[in-house]
Amino acid sequence: MEGVYTYLVMKNKLHLRRPILLLIIYLLFSAPLYANTRFNMSYLYLGNTNTYIRHVNQTKNSLNLVSPNYFDINDNGDIETNNIDDYFINEMHRKGIKVVPFVSNHWNKEAGIKALEKRDELSSKLAYMVDKYQLDGIHIDIEGLNENSRDSFSNFVKQLRNKIPMHKEVSVAVAANPKSWNKGWQGMYDYTALSNYADYLMIMTYDESFEGSNPNSVASITFIENSIKYAIKEQVPSNKIVIGIPFYGRIWNLDDVHSTKPDNKKILGKSISLNKVHSLLSFYNASYSYDFAKKSMKATFTVNKYDIKKNLYSWGVPLTSGKYEVWYENSSSIKEKLRLVQKYNLKGTGSWSLGQENSSIWNDYSYWLNGKYFSDINYHWAEKDILNAYNNNWMMGISSVLFAPDNNLTRAETVVTLVRALNLKSHNNTPYFNDINNHWAKKEIEIAYQHNLINGKGNNKFYPEDELCRDEIAQILYNVLQNKLYNTYKSNNYIDITKAHWAYNAITSMSNSNIFNGFQDNTFRPKDKVTRAQMASLLSRISTYFN
Repeated sequence: MEGVYTYLVMKNKLHLRRPILLLIIYLLFSAPLYANTRFNMSYLYLGNTNTYIRHVNQTKNSLNLVSPNYFDINDNGDIETNNIDDYFINEMHRKGIKVVPFVSNHWNKEAGIKALEKRDELSSKLAYMVDKYQLDGIHIDIEGLNENSRDSFSNFVKQLRNKIPMHKEVSVAVAANPKSWNKGWQGMYDYTALSNYADYLMIMTYDESFEGSNPNSVASITFIENSIKYAIKEQVPSNKIVIGIPFYGRIWNLDDVHSTKPDNKKILGKSISLNKVHSLLSFYNASYSYDFAKKSMKATFTVNKYDIKKNLYSWGVPLTSGKYEVWYENSSSIKEKLRLVQKYNLKGTGSWSLGQENSSIWNDYSYWLNGKYFSDINYHWAEKDILNAYNNNWMMGISSVLFAPDNNLTRAETVVTLVRALNLKSHNNTPYFNDINNHWAKKEIEIAYQHNLINGKGNNKFYPEDELCRDEIAQILYNVLQNKLYNTYKSNNYIDITKAHWAYNAITSMSNSNIFNGFQDNTFRPKDKVTRAQMASLLSRISTYFN
């Protein structure tokens, strides 16, 4: 923030009187630096008014709407109210947050069917409740039915829309459907019809794995993206699509898979809140890994016979001896999923459920949701190119919040970037370099070598952490592009480059093609280091040759 303030003052050479200065400082620290255009809602399920308010206060003004569990469908298909609190509703309105409670059958199939049989009565009652309690609308979360209820469910939502004022919300939670199923639970949701009546569809893009399933991600990136594609195929407008973000993970005792214990004693995909995961994993000294394909975290640990047996939650069964596998989300995986909102120009996100998350996620959630992925690139000269490289998965940050644009680029980072950008694959499993055996970029380094993009430095060594100079990166990119460049390398305007330079052809050719630029003093400065920001800019320039 201090850097932003200094930049604004120095750029405009302002001389400010103290009252104006104090006002600007106040505005910078109290208001967001961008328009919060993407929608963000969260469900409230466990707790009371005090805990709800505490959870909301931790979100740092990230929420537009909360959806408490105020309405349940009972066994007879009737609506029962559940601790509706005028104080909470008024407090949310004071904060500028809408309150749109959800009505649910909690997977009671028979209750859901009976409710739809009396949908005219139920829709009238819900419309009355919305008006009585000054709610901002109603969110429908009826689950566990099948294709036989498809038309009656759509008609129920249509009736609600006709009875609730248009300035108030009618929204629907729908099953994720990445495989385009039209039978079973997924078959009850007519995406096309529902989107005609609802303000948005909250696609429950979680529970890819579930209690009783085999170990897997709760919400892999492919699962979510294919669910978005299905909605778009079903003609749901992108501004009516909200994707679900899980604030929980799942845990499996691998020894329970073939156990004869009663099901209620087994731990096979039981849920665990994200705010509990790290303490549990730390206690048992777990091993962690990030699954780059699924964009999810995975951990494993063992509970031995004489270890203390932790409970997953106060009312749950304690862990038993065995080998455990846990899939869950962290800041990096959630950030990757929020990128899909920008990629498909969606309305926003919903999360299940508020209070289960690690509260530190709110430090950056709104930034990521609105396409501000790194805190250290605002106003940077290469900001646009950095975001382009990131959105194309060519370059990642050094953490979930930092890109480090002015850090010097390493040889390892360079080859990883090019392998991603060029979508290169391995065609030889024979290792060549002997100094990369345990290096994070080993696979990409070997692929780059196989494709003649970069060589080692002798003695079968690659030196992955050495920083690259401008002449080196010019040669590497020339290796990639030399068959696509139409400009010759005869023209040389650099006073510090001669034909004797080992990268002369590469430097002149890349410069004549406007991929590399020199400096105002007609130098190229071949031994200057290349920064991460400069690499992002170079990627944007060379990408035109691959379109």
